[in-house]
Amino acid sequence: MTPGNVRPLDGGVIGNCSFGALIDPLGRICWACLPHFDGDPVFHSLLDDAHEANPEAGGFFDVVLEGLQDSEQHYLENTAILVTTLRDGNGAAVRITDFAPRFEQFGRSFRPTMIVRTVERLGGEPRIRMRLRPRFDYGARRPALTRGSNHVRYVGPEIALRLTTDAPVSFVTDEIAFVLEQPLTLLLGPDESLTEPVDSVAREFQSRTENYWREFVRHLAVPFEWQEAVIRAAITLQLCSFEETGAVLAAMTTSIPEAPDSGRNWDYRFCWLRDSHFVVQALNRLGATRTMEGYLGYITNLAAAAEGGVLQPVYGIKFERDLTERTVDALAGYRGMGPVRVGNDAWRQLQNDSYGSAILSVTQSFFDHRLVKPGNRRVFGWLEQLGDQAAGLFDQPDAGLWEFRQRSAVHTFSSVMCWAACDRLARIARTLSLAERQRHWTNRAVSIRRHILENAETGGRLTATLDGEGIDASLLLLHDLGFLDAEDPRFAATVESLEPLRSGHNFFRYQEDDFGAPATSFAVCSFWYIDAINALGRREEARDLFEQMLERRNPVGLLSEDLDPETGELWGNFPQTYSMVGLINSALRLSRPWSEAF
Repeated sequence: MTPGNVRPLDGGVIGNCSFGALIDPLGRICWACLPHFDGDPVFHSLLDDAHEANPEAGGFFDVVLEGLQDSEQHYLENTAILVTTLRDGNGAAVRITDFAPRFEQFGRSFRPTMIVRTVERLGGEPRIRMRLRPRFDYGARRPALTRGSNHVRYVGPEIALRLTTDAPVSFVTDEIAFVLEQPLTLLLGPDESLTEPVDSVAREFQSRTENYWREFVRHLAVPFEWQEAVIRAAITLQLCSFEETGAVLAAMTTSIPEAPDSGRNWDYRFCWLRDSHFVVQALNRLGATRTMEGYLGYITNLAAAAEGGVLQPVYGIKFERDLTERTVDALAGYRGMGPVRVGNDAWRQLQNDSYGSAILSVTQSFFDHRLVKPGNRRVFGWLEQLGDQAAGLFDQPDAGLWEFRQRSAVHTFSSVMCWAACDRLARIARTLSLAERQRHWTNRAVSIRRHILENAETGGRLTATLDGEGIDASLLLLHDLGFLDAEDPRFAATVESLEPLRSGHNFFRYQEDDFGAPATSFAVCSFWYIDAINALGRREEARDLFEQMLERRNPVGLLSEDLDPETGELWGNFPQTYSMVGLINSALRLSRPWSEAF
Protein backbone atom coordinates (compact mmCIF):
# COMPACT_ATOMS: atom_id res chain seq x y z
CA MET A 1 0.00 0.00 0.00
CA THR A 2 1.38 3.40 -0.94
CA PRO A 3 1.39 6.30 1.57
CA GLY A 4 -1.05 8.42 -0.39
CA ASN A 5 -3.96 5.99 -0.25
CA VAL A 6 -3.79 4.73 3.31
CA ARG A 7 -7.15 3.99 4.91
CA PRO A 8 -7.00 3.20 8.64
CA LEU A 9 -9.75 0.59 8.35
CA ASP A 10 -7.50 -1.39 6.02
CA GLY A 11 -5.27 -2.10 9.02
CA GLY A 12 -5.30 -4.73 11.74
CA VAL A 13 -6.05 -4.99 15.43
CA ILE A 14 -4.12 -6.47 18.31
CA GLY A 15 -5.27 -7.13 21.86
CA ASN A 16 -5.44 -9.58 24.73
CA CYS A 17 -9.08 -9.61 25.93
CA SER A 18 -8.34 -6.67 28.23
CA PHE A 19 -7.76 -3.89 25.69
CA GLY A 20 -7.27 -3.56 21.96
CA ALA A 21 -5.40 -1.36 19.49
CA LEU A 22 -5.90 -0.52 15.81
CA ILE A 23 -2.76 -0.29 13.69
CA ASP A 24 -3.09 1.27 10.25
CA PRO A 25 -1.36 -0.11 7.12
CA LEU A 26 1.72 2.08 7.75
CA GLY A 27 2.21 0.66 11.24
CA ARG A 28 0.77 3.67 13.05
CA ILE A 29 -1.05 2.79 16.26
CA CYS A 30 -3.99 5.11 15.71
CA TRP A 31 -6.47 3.82 18.27
CA ALA A 32 -6.06 2.28 21.72
CA CYS A 33 -8.18 2.85 24.82
CA LEU A 34 -6.42 2.23 28.11
CA PRO A 35 -6.42 0.57 30.50
CA HIS A 36 -9.46 -1.22 29.00
CA PHE A 37 -11.64 -1.13 25.90
CA ASP A 38 -13.89 1.60 27.32
CA GLY A 39 -11.06 3.74 28.65
CA ASP A 40 -9.43 6.95 27.49
CA PRO A 41 -8.12 6.62 23.90
CA VAL A 42 -4.52 7.59 24.51
CA PHE A 43 -3.98 6.84 20.82
CA HIS A 44 -6.82 8.43 18.90
CA SER A 45 -5.53 9.83 15.60
CA LEU A 46 -8.12 7.57 13.95
CA LEU A 47 -10.61 10.25 14.97
CA ASP A 48 -8.33 13.24 14.52
CA ASP A 49 -6.00 13.17 11.52
CA ALA A 50 -4.50 16.59 12.30
CA HIS A 51 -1.05 14.98 12.52
CA GLU A 52 -0.87 15.18 8.74
CA ALA A 53 -0.99 19.00 8.86
CA ASN A 54 0.08 19.82 12.41
CA PRO A 55 3.54 18.65 13.48
CA GLU A 56 2.56 19.08 17.14
CA ALA A 57 -0.52 16.85 16.95
CA GLY A 58 -0.59 13.66 18.98
CA GLY A 59 -2.57 10.55 19.73
CA PHE A 60 -0.47 8.00 17.81
CA PHE A 61 2.66 5.84 17.89
CA ASP A 62 4.42 5.30 14.57
CA VAL A 63 7.69 4.51 12.89
CA VAL A 64 8.37 6.84 9.96
CA LEU A 65 10.60 5.50 7.20
CA GLU A 66 12.19 8.26 5.13
CA GLY A 67 11.36 7.93 1.45
CA LEU A 68 8.54 5.48 2.14
CA GLN A 69 7.20 3.97 -1.09
CA ASP A 70 4.93 1.15 0.00
CA SER A 71 3.88 -1.06 2.88
CA GLU A 72 2.25 -4.42 3.46
CA GLN A 73 0.73 -6.00 6.53
CA HIS A 74 -0.12 -9.50 7.72
CA TYR A 75 -0.69 -11.52 10.85
CA LEU A 76 1.64 -14.27 11.93
CA GLU A 77 -0.31 -17.38 11.02
CA ASN A 78 -3.09 -18.25 13.45
CA THR A 79 -2.19 -15.48 15.91
CA ALA A 80 -3.12 -11.92 16.85
CA ILE A 81 0.47 -10.77 16.22
CA LEU A 82 0.58 -8.15 13.48
CA VAL A 83 3.55 -7.54 11.18
CA THR A 84 3.93 -4.37 9.09
CA THR A 85 6.68 -4.01 6.48
CA LEU A 86 7.72 -0.56 5.22
CA ARG A 87 9.89 -0.10 2.11
CA ASP A 88 11.55 2.94 0.57
CA GLY A 89 12.58 3.42 -3.06
CA ASN A 90 16.23 2.48 -2.53
CA GLY A 91 15.96 -1.11 -1.32
CA ALA A 92 15.69 -0.33 2.40
CA ALA A 93 12.97 -2.06 4.41
CA VAL A 94 11.79 -2.16 8.01
CA ARG A 95 9.66 -4.76 9.76
CA ILE A 96 7.44 -3.74 12.70
CA THR A 97 5.94 -6.47 14.86
CA ASP A 98 3.16 -5.59 17.32
CA PHE A 99 1.21 -7.60 19.85
CA ALA A 100 -0.39 -7.49 23.27
CA PRO A 101 0.93 -10.25 25.55
CA ARG A 102 -1.49 -12.99 26.45
CA PHE A 103 -0.71 -16.42 27.87
CA GLU A 104 -1.25 -18.67 30.85
CA GLN A 105 0.97 -18.06 33.86
CA PHE A 106 0.72 -19.33 37.44
CA GLY A 107 -2.57 -21.00 36.60
CA ARG A 108 -4.25 -17.83 35.39
CA SER A 109 -4.41 -15.58 32.36
CA PHE A 110 -1.61 -13.03 31.97
CA ARG A 111 -2.93 -10.11 29.90
CA PRO A 112 -1.25 -6.85 30.95
CA THR A 113 -2.14 -3.47 29.49
CA MET A 114 0.94 -3.59 27.33
CA ILE A 115 1.91 -3.19 23.69
CA VAL A 116 5.13 -4.88 22.61
CA ARG A 117 6.66 -3.37 19.46
CA THR A 118 9.85 -4.54 17.77
CA VAL A 119 11.48 -2.73 14.83
CA GLU A 120 13.96 -4.57 12.61
CA ARG A 121 15.97 -3.79 9.49
CA LEU A 122 15.17 -6.13 6.62
CA GLY A 123 17.53 -4.66 4.07
CA GLY A 124 19.39 -1.57 2.92
CA GLU A 125 20.08 1.40 5.17
CA PRO A 126 16.63 2.46 6.45
CA ARG A 127 16.50 5.86 8.09
CA ILE A 128 13.62 6.12 10.53
CA ARG A 129 12.02 8.28 13.22
CA MET A 130 9.95 6.91 16.06
CA ARG A 131 7.10 9.13 17.24
CA LEU A 132 5.34 8.18 20.46
CA ARG A 133 2.71 10.79 21.30
CA PRO A 134 0.03 9.62 23.71
CA ARG A 135 -2.61 12.11 24.79
CA PHE A 136 -5.16 11.99 27.58
CA ASP A 137 -8.75 13.06 28.20
CA TYR A 138 -9.79 12.29 24.62
CA GLY A 139 -6.97 14.31 23.15
CA ALA A 140 -7.38 17.38 25.34
CA ARG A 141 -4.27 16.90 27.54
CA ARG A 142 -0.61 16.32 26.92
CA PRO A 143 1.18 13.98 29.31
CA ALA A 144 3.88 15.05 31.70
CA LEU A 145 7.17 13.36 30.71
CA THR A 146 9.89 12.02 32.96
CA ARG A 147 12.75 9.92 31.71
CA GLY A 148 15.36 7.50 32.92
CA SER A 149 18.30 5.84 31.23
CA ASN A 150 16.12 3.24 29.49
CA HIS A 151 12.56 4.41 29.98
CA VAL A 152 10.14 7.28 29.53
CA ARG A 153 7.08 7.89 31.70
CA TYR A 154 3.97 9.52 30.20
CA VAL A 155 1.88 10.71 33.12
CA GLY A 156 -1.77 11.61 32.70
CA PRO A 157 -4.49 12.58 35.17
CA GLU A 158 -5.70 8.99 35.73
CA ILE A 159 -3.08 6.71 34.23
CA ALA A 160 0.67 6.68 33.73
CA LEU A 161 2.38 4.74 30.95
CA ARG A 162 5.98 3.65 30.85
CA LEU A 163 7.98 2.99 27.73
CA THR A 164 10.91 0.67 28.36
CA THR A 165 13.29 0.31 25.44
CA ASP A 166 16.77 -0.62 24.28
CA ALA A 167 16.68 2.29 21.83
CA PRO A 168 18.40 5.51 22.91
CA VAL A 169 15.71 7.30 24.90
CA SER A 170 16.41 10.64 23.22
CA PHE A 171 15.67 9.05 19.85
CA VAL A 172 12.12 8.58 21.11
CA THR A 173 11.56 11.75 23.15
CA ASP A 174 13.16 14.05 20.56
CA GLU A 175 12.01 12.03 17.54
CA ILE A 176 15.53 11.98 16.11
CA ALA A 177 16.01 10.44 12.68
CA PHE A 178 18.61 7.67 12.57
CA VAL A 179 19.77 4.73 10.50
CA LEU A 180 18.33 1.50 11.88
CA GLU A 181 21.07 -1.10 12.23
CA GLN A 182 20.11 -3.33 15.15
CA PRO A 183 16.65 -4.58 16.14
CA LEU A 184 14.93 -2.33 18.66
CA THR A 185 12.36 -3.28 21.27
CA LEU A 186 9.75 -0.97 22.78
CA LEU A 187 7.45 -2.08 25.62
CA LEU A 188 4.68 0.38 26.41
CA GLY A 189 2.63 -0.50 29.42
CA PRO A 190 2.10 -0.07 33.15
CA ASP A 191 4.32 2.32 35.08
CA GLU A 192 6.42 -0.50 36.51
CA SER A 193 10.14 -1.22 36.31
CA LEU A 194 11.35 -4.07 34.15
CA THR A 195 13.75 -6.39 35.95
CA GLU A 196 15.03 -8.26 32.89
CA PRO A 197 16.52 -7.17 29.54
CA VAL A 198 13.77 -5.69 27.42
CA ASP A 199 14.61 -7.69 24.30
CA SER A 200 14.57 -11.02 26.11
CA VAL A 201 11.25 -10.14 27.75
CA ALA A 202 9.81 -9.29 24.34
CA ARG A 203 11.04 -12.55 22.81
CA GLU A 204 9.60 -14.61 25.65
CA PHE A 205 6.28 -12.75 25.58
CA GLN A 206 6.02 -13.16 21.82
CA SER A 207 6.78 -16.87 21.92
CA ARG A 208 4.24 -17.51 24.66
CA THR A 209 1.63 -15.30 23.01
CA GLU A 210 2.10 -17.15 19.71
CA ASN A 211 1.61 -20.44 21.53
CA TYR A 212 -1.55 -19.18 23.21
CA TRP A 213 -3.24 -18.14 19.98
CA ARG A 214 -2.16 -21.23 18.07
CA GLU A 215 -3.51 -23.41 20.83
CA PHE A 216 -6.78 -21.46 20.69
CA VAL A 217 -6.97 -22.06 16.94
CA ARG A 218 -6.01 -25.72 17.24
CA HIS A 219 -9.19 -26.41 19.20
CA LEU A 220 -11.52 -24.71 16.72
CA ALA A 221 -13.89 -26.93 14.74
CA VAL A 222 -13.26 -25.06 11.48
CA PRO A 223 -14.99 -25.88 8.19
CA PHE A 224 -13.03 -27.57 5.42
CA GLU A 225 -13.33 -24.54 3.13
CA TRP A 226 -12.40 -20.94 3.93
CA GLN A 227 -10.35 -21.90 6.98
CA GLU A 228 -8.12 -18.83 6.93
CA ALA A 229 -11.12 -16.47 6.87
CA VAL A 230 -12.91 -18.31 9.67
CA ILE A 231 -9.81 -18.51 11.86
CA ARG A 232 -9.15 -14.78 11.48
CA ALA A 233 -12.79 -14.03 12.31
CA ALA A 234 -12.70 -16.27 15.39
CA ILE A 235 -9.51 -14.67 16.71
CA THR A 236 -11.06 -11.24 16.15
CA LEU A 237 -14.21 -12.19 18.07
CA GLN A 238 -12.06 -13.45 20.91
CA LEU A 239 -10.12 -10.16 20.91
CA CYS A 240 -13.43 -8.33 21.39
CA SER A 241 -14.25 -10.10 24.65
CA PHE A 242 -13.45 -8.55 28.03
CA GLU A 243 -12.26 -11.50 30.05
CA GLU A 244 -12.50 -9.88 33.49
CA THR A 245 -16.30 -9.86 33.41
CA GLY A 246 -17.17 -12.00 30.39
CA ALA A 247 -18.61 -9.05 28.44
CA VAL A 248 -18.46 -9.04 24.64
CA LEU A 249 -17.97 -5.76 22.77
CA ALA A 250 -19.82 -4.74 19.63
CA ALA A 251 -16.58 -3.15 18.34
CA MET A 252 -13.36 -1.61 19.64
CA THR A 253 -14.03 1.90 18.33
CA THR A 254 -16.40 4.82 18.59
CA SER A 255 -17.77 7.31 16.07
CA ILE A 256 -16.57 5.93 12.75
CA PRO A 257 -19.50 7.06 10.57
CA GLU A 258 -21.77 4.47 9.02
CA ALA A 259 -21.43 6.49 5.81
CA PRO A 260 -19.55 9.67 4.82
CA ASP A 261 -20.90 12.81 6.49
CA SER A 262 -23.96 10.91 7.69
CA GLY A 263 -23.89 11.91 11.36
CA ARG A 264 -24.48 8.23 12.15
CA ASN A 265 -21.54 8.16 14.57
CA TRP A 266 -21.99 5.93 17.61
CA ASP A 267 -19.91 4.52 20.45
CA TYR A 268 -19.78 0.71 20.19
CA ARG A 269 -17.35 -0.04 23.02
CA PHE A 270 -20.08 -1.67 25.10
CA CYS A 271 -21.87 -4.97 25.50
CA TRP A 272 -25.13 -5.27 23.60
CA LEU A 273 -27.04 -8.35 24.69
CA ARG A 274 -28.14 -8.96 21.12
CA ASP A 275 -24.67 -8.69 19.55
CA SER A 276 -23.19 -10.82 22.31
CA HIS A 277 -25.70 -13.59 21.62
CA PHE A 278 -24.58 -13.77 18.01
CA VAL A 279 -20.89 -13.77 19.00
CA VAL A 280 -21.31 -16.50 21.60
CA GLN A 281 -23.39 -18.57 19.20
CA ALA A 282 -20.76 -18.35 16.44
CA LEU A 283 -17.91 -19.29 18.76
CA ASN A 284 -19.97 -22.16 20.16
CA ARG A 285 -20.45 -23.49 16.65
CA LEU A 286 -16.67 -23.50 16.29
CA GLY A 287 -16.28 -25.30 19.60
CA ALA A 288 -14.80 -22.27 21.42
CA THR A 289 -17.05 -22.49 24.46
CA ARG A 290 -14.96 -20.56 26.98
CA THR A 291 -16.40 -17.27 25.77
CA MET A 292 -19.88 -18.62 26.52
CA GLU A 293 -18.79 -19.70 29.99
CA GLY A 294 -17.45 -16.22 30.67
CA TYR A 295 -20.53 -14.58 29.21
CA LEU A 296 -22.76 -16.81 31.34
CA GLY A 297 -21.14 -15.16 34.35
CA TYR A 298 -21.77 -11.74 32.83
CA ILE A 299 -25.45 -12.46 32.15
CA THR A 300 -25.88 -14.05 35.58
CA ASN A 301 -24.61 -10.90 37.22
CA LEU A 302 -26.95 -8.73 35.15
CA ALA A 303 -29.94 -10.97 35.80
CA ALA A 304 -29.25 -11.12 39.53
CA ALA A 305 -29.12 -7.32 39.70
CA ALA A 306 -32.12 -6.71 37.43
CA GLU A 307 -35.17 -5.73 39.44
CA GLY A 308 -38.01 -7.95 38.31
CA GLY A 309 -35.87 -9.20 35.44
CA VAL A 310 -35.92 -5.85 33.60
CA LEU A 311 -32.93 -5.58 31.26
CA GLN A 312 -31.38 -2.75 29.30
CA PRO A 313 -30.35 -3.56 25.72
CA VAL A 314 -26.74 -2.55 26.39
CA TYR A 315 -24.41 -2.33 29.39
CA GLY A 316 -20.86 -1.30 30.07
CA ILE A 317 -18.21 -4.01 30.03
CA LYS A 318 -18.01 -3.79 33.82
CA PHE A 319 -21.83 -3.97 34.26
CA GLU A 320 -22.30 -0.17 34.08
CA ARG A 321 -25.92 0.78 33.53
CA ASP A 322 -25.62 4.52 32.85
CA LEU A 323 -23.99 5.04 29.46
CA THR A 324 -25.09 8.64 28.99
CA GLU A 325 -24.03 9.93 25.61
CA ARG A 326 -21.88 13.05 25.17
CA THR A 327 -19.77 14.57 22.43
CA VAL A 328 -16.05 15.29 22.55
CA ASP A 329 -14.94 18.63 21.17
CA ALA A 330 -11.20 17.95 21.19
CA LEU A 331 -11.44 15.37 18.38
CA ALA A 332 -12.57 16.36 14.89
CA GLY A 333 -13.80 12.91 13.94
CA TYR A 334 -12.92 10.25 11.39
CA ARG A 335 -11.64 12.20 8.35
CA GLY A 336 -13.05 15.27 10.05
CA MET A 337 -16.57 13.82 10.08
CA GLY A 338 -17.80 14.46 13.61
CA PRO A 339 -19.25 14.30 16.07
CA VAL A 340 -17.17 12.03 18.28
CA ARG A 341 -19.51 10.44 20.81
CA VAL A 342 -18.70 8.84 24.14
CA GLY A 343 -21.45 6.70 25.64
CA ASN A 344 -24.56 5.45 23.90
CA ASP A 345 -28.09 6.49 24.74
CA ALA A 346 -29.41 3.18 23.46
CA TRP A 347 -29.21 2.11 27.11
CA ARG A 348 -32.35 4.17 27.69
CA GLN A 349 -34.33 2.46 24.93
CA LEU A 350 -36.84 -0.35 25.07
CA GLN A 351 -35.52 -3.17 22.91
CA ASN A 352 -37.66 -6.16 23.72
CA ASP A 353 -35.50 -8.63 21.83
CA SER A 354 -32.89 -8.29 24.59
CA TYR A 355 -34.59 -10.92 26.76
CA GLY A 356 -34.45 -13.53 24.06
CA SER A 357 -30.86 -12.60 23.27
CA ALA A 358 -29.80 -13.07 26.89
CA ILE A 359 -31.49 -16.46 27.20
CA LEU A 360 -30.38 -17.79 23.81
CA SER A 361 -26.77 -16.86 24.46
CA VAL A 362 -26.52 -19.20 27.46
CA THR A 363 -28.97 -21.95 26.45
CA GLN A 364 -26.19 -24.25 25.28
CA SER A 365 -24.63 -24.15 28.74
CA PHE A 366 -27.49 -26.34 29.99
CA PHE A 367 -26.87 -29.01 27.35
CA ASP A 368 -23.10 -29.05 26.76
CA HIS A 369 -21.41 -31.65 29.00
CA ARG A 370 -17.93 -30.31 28.18
CA LEU A 371 -18.37 -27.18 30.25
CA VAL A 372 -16.67 -26.68 33.60
CA LYS A 373 -19.44 -24.31 34.70
CA PRO A 374 -22.67 -25.50 33.07
CA GLY A 375 -26.07 -23.92 33.57
CA ASN A 376 -28.01 -25.11 36.61
CA ARG A 377 -31.36 -24.62 38.36
CA ARG A 378 -30.17 -21.48 40.12
CA VAL A 379 -29.28 -19.86 36.79
CA PHE A 380 -32.54 -21.13 35.31
CA GLY A 381 -34.40 -19.30 38.08
CA TRP A 382 -32.77 -16.01 37.07
CA LEU A 383 -33.48 -16.68 33.40
CA GLU A 384 -37.15 -17.27 34.21
CA GLN A 385 -37.38 -13.68 35.42
CA LEU A 386 -36.16 -12.60 32.00
CA GLY A 387 -38.68 -14.93 30.39
CA ASP A 388 -41.48 -13.32 32.38
CA GLN A 389 -40.47 -9.98 30.93
CA ALA A 390 -40.39 -11.42 27.41
CA ALA A 391 -43.83 -12.95 27.85
CA GLY A 392 -45.22 -9.60 28.95
CA LEU A 393 -43.56 -7.49 26.25
CA PHE A 394 -43.89 -9.51 23.06
CA ASP A 395 -46.78 -7.38 21.81
CA GLN A 396 -45.47 -4.03 23.03
CA PRO A 397 -43.78 -1.32 20.92
CA ASP A 398 -40.03 -0.79 21.15
CA ALA A 399 -37.12 0.80 19.26
CA GLY A 400 -36.28 -2.53 17.63
CA LEU A 401 -32.92 -4.05 16.96
CA TRP A 402 -32.05 -1.15 14.63
CA GLU A 403 -32.46 1.25 17.57
CA PHE A 404 -34.68 3.84 15.93
CA ARG A 405 -34.44 6.99 18.00
CA GLN A 406 -37.55 8.81 16.83
CA ARG A 407 -40.17 6.10 16.43
CA SER A 408 -41.41 2.87 17.96
CA ALA A 409 -43.56 -0.05 16.85
CA VAL A 410 -44.23 -3.69 17.68
CA HIS A 411 -41.33 -5.08 15.70
CA THR A 412 -41.71 -8.62 14.44
CA PHE A 413 -38.10 -9.50 15.23
CA SER A 414 -38.51 -8.35 18.84
CA SER A 415 -41.70 -10.41 19.17
CA VAL A 416 -39.99 -13.47 17.67
CA MET A 417 -37.11 -13.10 20.13
CA CYS A 418 -39.62 -13.00 22.98
CA TRP A 419 -41.07 -16.22 21.59
CA ALA A 420 -37.56 -17.67 21.41
CA ALA A 421 -36.98 -16.78 25.08
CA CYS A 422 -40.02 -18.82 26.14
CA ASP A 423 -39.29 -21.64 23.69
CA ARG A 424 -35.71 -22.08 24.96
CA LEU A 425 -36.81 -21.90 28.60
CA ALA A 426 -39.19 -24.80 27.89
CA ARG A 427 -36.32 -26.80 26.43
CA ILE A 428 -34.06 -26.00 29.37
CA ALA A 429 -36.80 -26.98 31.82
CA ARG A 430 -37.11 -30.32 30.04
CA THR A 431 -33.41 -31.09 30.39
CA LEU A 432 -33.59 -30.08 34.07
CA SER A 433 -36.57 -32.45 34.53
CA LEU A 434 -38.86 -29.59 35.56
CA ALA A 435 -42.06 -30.84 33.94
CA GLU A 436 -44.37 -28.14 35.27
CA ARG A 437 -42.04 -25.34 34.16
CA GLN A 438 -41.67 -27.00 30.78
CA ARG A 439 -45.45 -26.95 30.29
CA HIS A 440 -45.62 -23.35 31.49
CA TRP A 441 -43.03 -22.06 29.03
CA THR A 442 -44.27 -24.24 26.18
CA ASN A 443 -47.77 -22.80 26.55
CA ARG A 444 -46.40 -19.26 26.55
CA ALA A 445 -44.28 -19.92 23.46
CA VAL A 446 -47.23 -21.41 21.58
CA SER A 447 -49.44 -18.45 22.48
CA ILE A 448 -46.86 -15.86 21.40
CA ARG A 449 -46.15 -17.63 18.12
CA ARG A 450 -49.85 -17.76 17.29
CA HIS A 451 -50.20 -14.03 17.99
CA ILE A 452 -47.22 -13.15 15.77
CA LEU A 453 -48.48 -15.19 12.84
CA GLU A 454 -51.98 -13.74 13.17
CA ASN A 455 -50.71 -10.14 13.21
CA ALA A 456 -47.45 -10.04 11.23
CA GLU A 457 -48.51 -12.13 8.25
CA THR A 458 -49.92 -10.50 5.16
CA GLY A 459 -50.14 -11.95 1.68
CA GLY A 460 -48.37 -15.10 2.80
CA ARG A 461 -45.29 -13.28 4.13
CA LEU A 462 -44.23 -11.70 7.41
CA THR A 463 -43.75 -7.96 7.76
CA ALA A 464 -41.29 -5.90 9.78
CA THR A 465 -43.94 -4.85 12.32
CA LEU A 466 -47.13 -6.38 13.58
CA ASP A 467 -50.12 -4.97 11.70
CA GLY A 468 -47.71 -3.23 9.32
CA GLU A 469 -46.53 -3.53 5.72
CA GLY A 470 -42.81 -2.67 5.92
CA ILE A 471 -39.74 -4.82 5.46
CA ASP A 472 -36.41 -5.11 7.24
CA ALA A 473 -33.50 -7.52 7.04
CA SER A 474 -34.03 -9.05 10.48
CA LEU A 475 -36.80 -11.18 8.94
CA LEU A 476 -34.03 -13.18 7.24
CA LEU A 477 -33.39 -14.78 10.65
CA LEU A 478 -36.83 -16.38 11.05
CA HIS A 479 -35.51 -19.77 9.97
CA ASP A 480 -32.25 -19.56 11.92
CA LEU A 481 -34.18 -18.81 15.10
CA GLY A 482 -36.45 -21.79 14.53
CA PHE A 483 -39.58 -19.72 14.12
CA LEU A 484 -40.32 -20.84 10.55
CA ASP A 485 -39.12 -23.98 8.80
CA ALA A 486 -37.26 -23.47 5.55
CA GLU A 487 -40.00 -25.54 3.86
CA ASP A 488 -42.70 -23.19 5.16
CA PRO A 489 -43.86 -21.17 2.12
CA ARG A 490 -44.15 -18.11 4.34
CA PHE A 491 -40.38 -18.10 4.81
CA ALA A 492 -39.67 -18.18 1.08
CA ALA A 493 -42.25 -15.46 0.51
CA THR A 494 -40.73 -13.33 3.26
CA VAL A 495 -37.23 -13.65 1.82
CA GLU A 496 -38.57 -12.77 -1.62
CA SER A 497 -40.29 -9.67 -0.23
CA LEU A 498 -36.92 -8.38 1.02
CA GLU A 499 -35.32 -8.20 -2.44
CA PRO A 500 -35.77 -4.38 -2.56
CA LEU A 501 -33.12 -4.22 0.21
CA ARG A 502 -30.59 -6.02 -1.95
CA SER A 503 -28.10 -4.62 -4.45
CA GLY A 504 -25.88 -7.42 -5.72
CA HIS A 505 -24.03 -8.85 -2.74
CA ASN A 506 -24.91 -5.77 -0.68
CA PHE A 507 -27.90 -5.92 1.64
CA PHE A 508 -29.39 -2.96 3.48
CA ARG A 509 -31.06 -3.10 6.88
CA TYR A 510 -34.18 -1.23 5.85
CA GLN A 511 -35.33 1.40 3.40
CA GLU A 512 -35.37 4.43 5.69
CA ASP A 513 -34.71 5.49 9.28
CA ASP A 514 -34.54 8.70 11.36
CA PHE A 515 -31.70 10.01 9.17
CA GLY A 516 -33.24 9.04 5.82
CA ALA A 517 -32.22 6.26 3.42
CA PRO A 518 -28.94 4.55 4.40
CA ALA A 519 -26.09 5.05 1.92
CA THR A 520 -24.10 1.99 2.95
CA SER A 521 -25.06 -1.66 3.24
CA PHE A 522 -24.90 -3.55 6.52
CA ALA A 523 -22.35 -6.35 6.22
CA VAL A 524 -24.03 -8.91 8.47
CA CYS A 525 -27.31 -8.56 6.56
CA SER A 526 -25.55 -9.86 3.46
CA PHE A 527 -24.52 -12.96 5.41
CA TRP A 528 -28.07 -13.36 6.75
CA TYR A 529 -29.35 -13.29 3.18
CA ILE A 530 -26.73 -15.84 2.14
CA ASP A 531 -27.84 -18.17 4.95
CA ALA A 532 -31.51 -17.67 4.12
CA ILE A 533 -31.23 -18.55 0.42
CA ASN A 534 -28.98 -21.49 1.29
CA ALA A 535 -31.74 -22.80 3.58
CA LEU A 536 -34.13 -22.40 0.65
CA GLY A 537 -31.93 -24.65 -1.50
CA ARG A 538 -30.16 -21.97 -3.53
CA ARG A 539 -26.74 -23.23 -2.47
CA GLU A 540 -24.61 -22.28 -5.46
CA GLU A 541 -26.01 -18.77 -5.50
CA ALA A 542 -25.28 -18.51 -1.78
CA ARG A 543 -21.69 -19.70 -2.26
CA ASP A 544 -21.12 -17.18 -5.02
CA LEU A 545 -22.40 -14.31 -2.87
CA PHE A 546 -20.29 -15.52 0.05
CA GLU A 547 -17.15 -15.46 -2.09
CA GLN A 548 -18.01 -11.89 -3.09
CA MET A 549 -18.37 -10.92 0.57
CA LEU A 550 -14.97 -12.42 1.36
CA GLU A 551 -13.53 -10.04 -1.21
CA ARG A 552 -14.92 -7.14 0.81
CA ARG A 553 -12.67 -7.92 3.79
CA ASN A 554 -9.73 -5.63 4.31
CA PRO A 555 -6.17 -6.80 3.46
CA VAL A 556 -5.77 -8.60 6.80
CA GLY A 557 -9.19 -10.26 6.74
CA LEU A 558 -11.33 -7.92 8.87
CA LEU A 559 -14.70 -6.25 8.37
CA SER A 560 -16.32 -3.18 9.84
CA GLU A 561 -20.06 -2.64 10.18
CA ASP A 562 -20.90 -1.11 6.81
CA LEU A 563 -19.83 -1.28 3.17
CA ASP A 564 -19.94 1.30 0.42
CA PRO A 565 -21.99 -0.52 -2.26
CA GLU A 566 -20.05 1.18 -5.07
CA THR A 567 -16.42 1.09 -3.89
CA GLY A 568 -16.51 -1.62 -1.24
CA GLU A 569 -14.83 0.73 1.25
CA LEU A 570 -15.35 -0.11 4.91
CA TRP A 571 -17.37 2.28 7.08
CA GLY A 572 -18.71 2.09 10.61
CA ASN A 573 -17.07 0.91 13.80
CA PHE A 574 -14.26 -1.59 13.57
CA PRO A 575 -13.76 -4.48 13.79
CA GLN A 576 -17.47 -5.21 13.92
CA THR A 577 -18.27 -8.44 15.73
CA TYR A 578 -21.64 -8.73 13.96
CA SER A 579 -19.88 -8.87 10.60
CA MET A 580 -17.28 -11.43 11.65
CA VAL A 581 -20.06 -13.59 13.14
CA GLY A 582 -21.90 -13.55 9.84
CA LEU A 583 -18.80 -14.72 8.01
CA ILE A 584 -18.30 -17.65 10.40
CA ASN A 585 -21.91 -18.80 10.29
CA SER A 586 -22.13 -18.69 6.51
CA ALA A 587 -18.82 -20.52 6.07
CA LEU A 588 -19.93 -23.30 8.40
CA ARG A 589 -23.18 -23.75 6.51
CA LEU A 590 -21.75 -23.55 2.99
CA SER A 591 -18.48 -25.43 3.25
CA ARG A 592 -18.10 -28.88 1.80
CA PRO A 593 -17.78 -31.42 4.64
CA TRP A 594 -14.44 -32.74 5.81
CA SER A 595 -15.49 -36.18 4.56
CA GLU A 596 -15.02 -34.86 1.03
CA ALA A 597 -11.61 -33.33 1.76
CA PHE A 598 -9.45 -36.32 0.79
